[in-house]
Amino acid sequence: MAAEQGEVEVIHSWSAPRSLSTSLTYSFHQRDDTEVLDEPLYATFLQVTGAERPYREDVLSKMENDGDKVVKDVIFGPGSKKYRFCKHMAKQRVPGLPSDLMKKGKHFILIRNPLDILPSFDKVVPPSFLELGLGELVSIYSELCDLGTPPPVIDAADLHENPEATLQCLCEDLQIPFQSSMLKWEAGPKPIDGIWAPWWYKSVHKSTGFASERKYPAEFPFSLYHLLEQSLPFYNLLKRQVKRVSSLPPPDLPVPANEKLLAWVGDEILPRESAKVSVFDSVVQGGDSVWEGLRIYDGKVFKLEEHLDRLFDSAKALAFENVPTRGEIKDAIFKTLIRNGMFNNAHIRLSLTRGKKVTSGMSPAFNRYGCTLIVLPEWKPPVYDNTKGITLVTATTRRNSPNNLDSKIHHNNLLNNILAKIEGNNANADDAIMLDKDGYVSETNATNIFLVKKGRVLTPHADYCLPGITRATVMDLVVKENLILEERRISLSEFHTADEGMDNRDHGRDQPSCQDRWKISWRWPSGTCNSEIAKCIQEPH
Repeated sequence: MAAEQGEVEVIHSWSAPRSLSTSLTYSFHQRDDTEVLDEPLYATFLQVTGAERPYREDVLSKMENDGDKVVKDVIFGPGSKKYRFCKHMAKQRVPGLPSDLMKKGKHFILIRNPLDILPSFDKVVPPSFLELGLGELVSIYSELCDLGTPPPVIDAADLHENPEATLQCLCEDLQIPFQSSMLKWEAGPKPIDGIWAPWWYKSVHKSTGFASERKYPAEFPFSLYHLLEQSLPFYNLLKRQVKRVSSLPPPDLPVPANEKLLAWVGDEILPRESAKVSVFDSVVQGGDSVWEGLRIYDGKVFKLEEHLDRLFDSAKALAFENVPTRGEIKDAIFKTLIRNGMFNNAHIRLSLTRGKKVTSGMSPAFNRYGCTLIVLPEWKPPVYDNTKGITLVTATTRRNSPNNLDSKIHHNNLLNNILAKIEGNNANADDAIMLDKDGYVSETNATNIFLVKKGRVLTPHADYCLPGITRATVMDLVVKENLILEERRISLSEFHTADEGMDNRDHGRDQPSCQDRWKISWRWPSGTCNSEIAKCIQEPH
């Protein structure tokens, strides 16, 4: 007696070819509540596009190729089980199909790295961008999002690595119960296989489940290199939508608004996840880059000209060639800020690398493409509470001597500072005070430092550190306010006994430094001098 026919809930799987889509179809076929259709739109695709296949006539003669009838009667027709799983190739969504195809049922997208797809596809049919259908796959994702039903996206690599967790997550997203039977099937052809199975399913017929990928991949055919370049951006776009099965949750951003921002790289503005430099760039090859930190207050870039002066000085000291002009860098800064709508409480990490190399190596002779300009803007309100101040620890790491590396070159080689910052982090301090080779205070790991004693403002000589632009501004303000300024060698004990202490940083203007926790704990109050300077520096300069 035939099973009673009734309405079924359709699950649409959209993918590119050679993406483990048949394995996933076999997986759903093992469920006791699901019937399966293997590419019901294939004949329609062949009829509309005229695509050649060795089995073309067989498919057209045995399968319905009228798109309207396929969608209405085959995909959404009555069935004997609760669910109907439909395996679709994205390219088979040809123009003119009924809108119900996308509006009805549950949809998900299966992706696979084109590095793995292309060698496999090439064994059966010469691949092309149209044949892969990755552009259409992105279009399907976008359309479903517009309909208010963003589809789950899973990666074939995760099915290989952890099939049970990946399928459990997929079933949860589809709001269907997971069944452990989905993990195994018998080897050999299946009655659900399409007519094309002898050409495409030889390897999957040998399988009994989602086997782990072999340790080392197959050699990539470099005749397909250009097609790989065309395909990867579409794969990477969808890959960012994959819900990763991981023991490490995605980290929270300090400022959530920075999840969506636009950055300048080279000569263009790119979204955050696309803003990358080449692995051949000097900043990757040797940290060979100069940089500036810019603050944006009330529609103005604080001390922009001074920062650009120092950027160009640093680039000149390092013999950079083909450097962008001052006007070009300013245009990049302003265009990036305008695109992001950042006019206040923002910060820019402005970097100029020596540029991309023609081959990996240390020598600047390999840099023949010109410099790479990076304008990285972020929303960054003042980091620290000026009323409570910050906690400092004295680092054992000493500041570089000009004999080793001149700190007046504002270079990306920040290892000296990072080692000190690690010490600060380990001590649960905000920053670390760094001493010079003779034991005198030089700066913190991130900024210059001042102390106040009996109405006098003192700051260390900048012999072992970068003479900061904000430091110079503070020194000018001290003189302007008729306070006594001293620039000299300062011992650590002088800081311990100071009436007030402060550092100055781009991220939070001037900060009162509250205590040092290297052997001795002590606290500087946020006194009159500190408050007056903080007030003055907030005026536009």
